[in-house]
Amino acid sequence: MHKTRTIVLAGNPNVGKSTLFNALTGLRQHTGNWPGKTVEAARGACRLNGETFSVVDTPGAYSLRAHSAEEEAAMEAVCFGRADAVVVVCDAACLERNLNLLYQVIEITDRAVLCVNLMDEAEKNGIRVDLEALSKRLGIPVAGACARDGKGLTALLQAAKRVMEQPPEPCRVEYPETVERAAANLAMQLREPLKGIADARFAALRLMENDMPFRRELAKRMVIHASVETAIRQARDAAGLEPEALSALLTESVYRAAEAACAEAVEKTDKRLEKQLKWDRRLTGWAGVPAMLALLSLVFFITLKGANLPSAWLAAGFEELEALLRSGLDALGTPPFLTALLTEGAFRALGKVIAVMLPPMAIFFPLFTLLEDSGYLPRVAFTLDGLFERCHACGKQALTMCMGCGCNAVGVMGCRIIDSPRERMIAILTNTFIPCNGRFPLLFAMLTLFFAGEGLGGALVSAGMLTGLAALAVGVTLLSSRLLSATVLRGIPSSYTLELPPYRKPQIGKVIVRSVLDRTLFVLGRAAAVAVPAGLVIFLLTHLTAGGQTLLSRVTAFLNPVGRLMGLDGVILAGFLLGFPANELVLPMILMAYTAGGGLTEIGDLAALGAILRENGWTALTALNLMLFSLFHFPCSTTLLTIRKETGSAKWTALAFLLPTCVGMLLCMATAAIARF
Repeated sequence: MHKTRTIVLAGNPNVGKSTLFNALTGLRQHTGNWPGKTVEAARGACRLNGETFSVVDTPGAYSLRAHSAEEEAAMEAVCFGRADAVVVVCDAACLERNLNLLYQVIEITDRAVLCVNLMDEAEKNGIRVDLEALSKRLGIPVAGACARDGKGLTALLQAAKRVMEQPPEPCRVEYPETVERAAANLAMQLREPLKGIADARFAALRLMENDMPFRRELAKRMVIHASVETAIRQARDAAGLEPEALSALLTESVYRAAEAACAEAVEKTDKRLEKQLKWDRRLTGWAGVPAMLALLSLVFFITLKGANLPSAWLAAGFEELEALLRSGLDALGTPPFLTALLTEGAFRALGKVIAVMLPPMAIFFPLFTLLEDSGYLPRVAFTLDGLFERCHACGKQALTMCMGCGCNAVGVMGCRIIDSPRERMIAILTNTFIPCNGRFPLLFAMLTLFFAGEGLGGALVSAGMLTGLAALAVGVTLLSSRLLSATVLRGIPSSYTLELPPYRKPQIGKVIVRSVLDRTLFVLGRAAAVAVPAGLVIFLLTHLTAGGQTLLSRVTAFLNPVGRLMGLDGVILAGFLLGFPANELVLPMILMAYTAGGGLTEIGDLAALGAILRENGWTALTALNLMLFSLFHFPCSTTLLTIRKETGSAKWTALAFLLPTCVGMLLCMATAAIARF
């Protein structure tokens, strides 16, 4: 039985590497038009002429001199993964910058293949790549491809198989003679301990420039004795360069080689890239913030306006299903209390979460993904980078905030793209300040009832005011980030590379399928899983009594003094506490307490909702403070569990619970005090 041979995919971020992986393997590795999508390596399989190959998609990396977790993972896979072939994926429109990684790869292995991806986009921009001239210059096979359309895949696999069987002789970068001689001598001394691990010359150069991630990986596989350290120092002395100067020299040599290769093989005949640069100057300059707010308002308007009718249909459908379930349980002779517990408690909570949550998510996530695919999100991060730098945080936090608009748990997981552990923790702790999808229905209802009114005009005003609330959330996020960076997470902002990808026409069909399957249903499933037990608890609280009062009444009475201080009441605070499993449950539980219902109360139309709230003493101040506390309160259970998993610390999880709650309480108390004054 033949051994399955391995092909490793390597490349800079945003060159279509994960798209190529999906096209080869048929898997659905998440892709997006902004850097940092692949944080861990993915593995799949593909076939060529009856032979199966294992394909590994490594994280996007600008260099094998690792400065981030992604680059370290890519370095480990290429240097120590013992791949049978390494395919370096490059963007045809940015070939000169991408070849930096290729030249490092061919220093390690003679079984490398260059895949020039996005050939169609390059041609549209007047860029022509002579693949034959490039192959001759590099000394390795070069294959053109358009991974999104599945073009060039067979030729690429054939090239990979060819280098496995007959490795070529790559044209490697030549460094100054003193450096080459010192590296050769060190490589000779390390050849035996490095046997089967990595190219000895490459390893010698990395050790001479004191590449710490490489040393750590090397130390896992061999013992670096004192004699090895002595040999490294002697090699540096022979080269006459300190580690920093040597690293700069090696990098400059690689860039010169890439520039020379592109001068021979790349021809530019169009000025479309100059037009893109002009648009980038606008969207990251004077028009950056207005454009960001306008797009956010548009997304909110479409989401809020479009979700009303589907939510009503789903609510009506679940009412009918609840009646059928009740009839079936009655027919089986189920005790009345158990029937009510299962229908009015568990099933009604499940129906409420799905009816309220599914339509907005099914609209919001595709819209968000369209912005992602078009290449706009990196411009948002670039626009906000300066603000986050002043707060000693990372500009990539802007991207994780955008994810948090859909689901804070997804935003917390997205913080993996931030390299610095300190800055990643800041992003995790402040992500819940951003209103997630589950809070939008409550915010929209309050804005419509107490501030904007119904109809098309009311929806426009509500979308604008909701954008203002989102801007407030961003402001509080920045202030909290600065506070954390000055106290428990002291430090200075780290530098990072943020590539602005080309603007692309989104693939609408794939966007819809991916956003529904990978995001909407995933988040909905987790919310539904906690909604069922929450419904059971709520039902029991409204039916079990102590001292002639239901447990829910006693809880609301206990919380009432604090609620009044915040411009709210005990019922509202109880709604937030009982809505801990899912934010979608907060408003139904408030109504249930006011109407003394036996289960989750259906919201019905807004007029009926407004009448119930005003009968219980609600004013515009109550609605305002409710929205503020909805923006700034403890994370839901799903998000909190995700924070616990991502941080691995109960201490940081507790801080993530307390920080937004304290901010929300203080804001509400201040607003209430000003109103009373």
